[in-house]
Amino acid sequence: MKLSHAFVLVCSAFLSLFAQDRIQQKDIWQWRYSPERLESIRSMKDGEYYTVLKNAKIIRYSYADASSKEVLLDAQKKPELPSFNGYVFSKDENKILLETNTQPIYRRSKQAIYWIYDRQTQAVQMLFDAPVQEPQFSPDGQKVAFIYQRNLYVKNLSDNSIEQLTTDGSKHIINGTTDWVYEEEFGFVRAFVWDASSSQLMFMRFDETAVPEFSMDVYGSDLYPFPYTFKYPKAGETNALVSLHTYDLNQAKLQQVDLGENSWEYIPRIQSTPTDHVVTFQTMNRHQNHLQLWSINLNDNKVELLLEEKDEAYVDIADDLTFLDNGNFIWSSDRSGYKHLYLYNAQGKLLNPITQGNWEVTEFYGVNAQQKELYYQSTEKTTIGRGVYATRLNGRGKRALTQESGSNGAFFSRGGQYFIHTYSDEQTPPMYTLRQTSNGKVIRELLNNNALAETLAAFDLPQKEFSTIQVNGNSLNMYMIKPRDFDPKKQYPVLMFQYSGPGSQQVANRWGSNRDLWHKSLTEQGYIIACVDGRGTGFKGADFKKVTYLNLVKFEAEDQIAAAQQLGNLSYIDAKRIGIWGWSFGGHMSLQCLLTGADTFAAAISVAPVTNWRFYDTIYTERFLRTPAENASGYDDNSPINYADQLTGKLLLIHGSGDDNVHVQNSMRMAEALIQADKDFEFMIYPDKNHGIYGGNTRIHLYRKMTNFIINNL
Repeated sequence: MKLSHAFVLVCSAFLSLFAQDRIQQKDIWQWRYSPERLESIRSMKDGEYYTVLKNAKIIRYSYADASSKEVLLDAQKKPELPSFNGYVFSKDENKILLETNTQPIYRRSKQAIYWIYDRQTQAVQMLFDAPVQEPQFSPDGQKVAFIYQRNLYVKNLSDNSIEQLTTDGSKHIINGTTDWVYEEEFGFVRAFVWDASSSQLMFMRFDETAVPEFSMDVYGSDLYPFPYTFKYPKAGETNALVSLHTYDLNQAKLQQVDLGENSWEYIPRIQSTPTDHVVTFQTMNRHQNHLQLWSINLNDNKVELLLEEKDEAYVDIADDLTFLDNGNFIWSSDRSGYKHLYLYNAQGKLLNPITQGNWEVTEFYGVNAQQKELYYQSTEKTTIGRGVYATRLNGRGKRALTQESGSNGAFFSRGGQYFIHTYSDEQTPPMYTLRQTSNGKVIRELLNNNALAETLAAFDLPQKEFSTIQVNGNSLNMYMIKPRDFDPKKQYPVLMFQYSGPGSQQVANRWGSNRDLWHKSLTEQGYIIACVDGRGTGFKGADFKKVTYLNLVKFEAEDQIAAAQQLGNLSYIDAKRIGIWGWSFGGHMSLQCLLTGADTFAAAISVAPVTNWRFYDTIYTERFLRTPAENASGYDDNSPINYADQLTGKLLLIHGSGDDNVHVQNSMRMAEALIQADKDFEFMIYPDKNHGIYGGNTRIHLYRKMTNFIINNL
């Protein structure tokens, strides 16, 4: 017994030493600690089965029977079919659209070779013999509309004939897909819809002739670089002229929709309805504080106003509009001060609010027409977590479908009998369980990441400690990550991380990203990591978010500076060694905080920052600041390029030269301002890398660069 006990002690000591091994940054950025996920979950129309995509296989599972599993399509068994990475069923589920050879364009846009798989004949055919964009089945499953070289086409699957609906697509004219700024800021690419009868389409046309052009060099690997040019409207500049058009396939008739007086600037959404020949679209003025929802009958192109939203600041665009079979529809709005769901009749008359309270609906999952209830996700329990709920269309009978703290999500079956529950928190990587909607009861587990959790447990990484901090009269959400051997009698340097953009959230009780693992690895170097969501961030109501209107970054920077000063007053923090970093909006913020809070921050890392709001695009920037002509001080007072002479701390400025979003011009002009102010700083350019700065060894190099800067300067 004594010998055995001694042996156990030796083994325990060995395991303890092993547990103290440090996580390697190279492993982090080679994605060795990424969780497994269920990809492309689709509920089938009968509500009894669902499908997932795994290793170029579409696999069908039964909700009720755990042993029922069927491979609907395996690319390896179809030699003519390349490996596919996306799939969409036709409405009748007899055909499947498959995506192969995908080529990214910008953040959301892409082109690919698409194939049609017929489940009845098991035949595979190529949709078109060249890469196309945004293919979509007609509701009857007999046709596919798609975009090729900025023109709209329709393929008839019964005879494989192809009809070209537009012919004017060119460098300046786009039919059926959005331009760069719509894609980036309104978040969609496909700009056409089918009507329910499958005989008509409505599409958007962008005329970019008057839009200023941006050019950036692509260095590549050839002897000479070449310029890449594209249309990019910067704040105050000319947007594309957008128009709506309809096409009747039966009559081969193309028409432009008469929208009357041009009191609007944008068409941020178009959408089908369950009614034949009726679709909807939304318009918005340039200030983005007046939104209108319209319906249009494609038989006569008659337009009818359904509802309007107005706000003193701006109106957010959402994807919650859902039409019921009786013509009624669901709409979301923050008019009460918090984002909630509302029920309207077919004529646009408000019937009743569906959700109410000092909390926000964060996702709308859909409607169970038979039960007359709907499903949604919200912040009702806590702003840093998410819960899943069901409620009646009349707003009564609300019930929680999840009880777990942390972040809960759901994929509901057709008819709503089941849902796949997704869950994670700070300590639990994503897990998926099947549940009964009637009572939220777990039926079975579908996937967990226990192996990943065990792998990471060996490193004994510290966890985020969630709390709040009182700053400038507001209670702000915060987390802190302390070294695992934290000693409150010592003093530690602090690295603050933030994004801070309007409506964003970084302080959340969910499984973290690889960036969080990097943060935790820094604690092994003796650093404390802190993150504070200041004013302007999301999920705490409209007033909290929109207080930054016309003064973007002013209050956000004030909150980060004040939070850093409060942290510096803690006995275990070295107030002379506080740094801050961020990416994109967060990069802008880290610059602004370092320059305007010179007595607070010792160092900053700014990745891909906006440095002058005049350099950024119309839709995003004007939503929060209006135009430079209307609000010059809002632009100039909150652009770090104007405070270069105030630099006293250490600065690392990083940008990708191929950033089509936040142009490298921002960092080049910032560098020039710092040089002319005779200020020393570090500067790193990643050739031809876009806003995400990745590819090959890029992320490894980037985070090693940042790690070394932190160790040497903080």
